[in-house]
Amino acid sequence: MQSSTRWRAARVEALRDITPTVREFTLRPQDADDISADWSPGSHIEVELLREGRPIKRSYSLVGQPDGECFRIAVKRLDQGQGGSRAMWQLAVGDRLQVNGPRNHFGLDLNAPAYLLVAGGIGITPMLHMAQHLQARAGRAPLRMVYGAHEEVELAYRPLLRELLGESFAEFVASEGRHIDIAAEIAALPAGGQMYVCGPVPMLDAVRRQWAASGRPVADLRYETFGSSGRFAPQPFRVQVPRQGVDIVVPADSSMMDALHAVGVQTLHDCKRGECGLCAVEVLALDGEIDHRDVFLSEHEKAGNQRICTCVSRVVGSIAIDSAYRPDAD
Repeated sequence: MQSSTRWRAARVEALRDITPTVREFTLRPQDADDISADWSPGSHIEVELLREGRPIKRSYSLVGQPDGECFRIAVKRLDQGQGGSRAMWQLAVGDRLQVNGPRNHFGLDLNAPAYLLVAGGIGITPMLHMAQHLQARAGRAPLRMVYGAHEEVELAYRPLLRELLGESFAEFVASEGRHIDIAAEIAALPAGGQMYVCGPVPMLDAVRRQWAASGRPVADLRYETFGSSGRFAPQPFRVQVPRQGVDIVVPADSSMMDALHAVGVQTLHDCKRGECGLCAVEVLALDGEIDHRDVFLSEHEKAGNQRICTCVSRVVGSIAIDSAYRPDAD
């Protein structure tokens, strides 16, 4: 899908706390002439802001339907994350930042005979517009949405979804012992139906396993991850790139990709969410454990620890890699 690729200034127009840890941001771009043209279900924008004097970029799904004037995103505060959400939460009405997009790598196919939307936590953000769009279509196909969170209070946009979908909406709260039965949901999806999923990596892994076990076409499962959840809390780790003579420590609040770029070792990349696999590099040596946070590598590949996606995955310990980047090729 074609989309805008230029950065432009934007102003924080409004802030609204959706849950205790999810804040909605209304951003008014300086030039809003074309913001609706590329704002389709599943779209996201990239934002750039300063944190402790350093520019940081993050991608956030656009929430709900476009109004032609402002972007809306929702950001979950992750105190153990890499700092992007904390920087966003420090913004106030009137503050300025840079935005890029919209882009869409999670497009909605409107030709399916039925739809199952599955969201986990902040993964609800791209799903809201999908549900609104599908529900508004004349002669709409059957639609079901299931939404899971750890605590009931963290079910963002719950009243809106209940009103929009009625009995086609089901919620699950882990702290109350209610979990999404992924296998049952897939089994209930009519033949040829498509499943759209956005949530943490463990949820994506479970969905992919159950989808494969169901024997349904791979192309009918579409997913996006926010790539922030792993088995271990972020901590500093050592990365060596022998070919380039690089030996660095990746801070707890930085991705491996960003740390490598900062010292001149470039990696191919696109999604920065652990989905496309362009940033995967070869592992030469490992002293410790890789916290694979991507959904590109198969479970077999992750167990083998031969490659790592530098955009989201981390290490407990140290690692030596061979980047495809060659400085003499510039």
